[in-house]
Amino acid sequence: MTTLPVYRWRLAPDGLATRRQLRALGLRPGGQDVAAQVERPRRRRGPLVAYLYRIDQASPVRPMTERRAAALAKANAARRHCPSCRRDAGYVIPASLGMCTPCAYPDQQPV
Repeated sequence: MTTLPVYRWRLAPDGLATRRQLRALGLRPGGQDVAAQVERPRRRRGPLVAYLYRIDQASPVRPMTERRAAALAKANAARRHCPSCRRDAGYVIPASLGMCTPCAYPDQQPV
């Protein structure tokens, strides 16, 4: 079992990037293993950890097709649909409530 190299915050060598940094470059990890990790120390808790991937082994992001865009729009619309009153809430319904705010708190009137 090999251990990952650990770098301190902002001291990772060139050629390594996080998932978000890869995405900003139009890349994705593409199935490669984690190459290293970077740790940001915190005072009262454990350090924040971000995994790093090699940029030269990253694959380009797959393009968004019309069918994928339609499926994504349908999934986002389902997250806005209240199962109780069957209306579009206009926002993503919180999973903790499971319904829109007026249905969850019917006794509270808007001010």
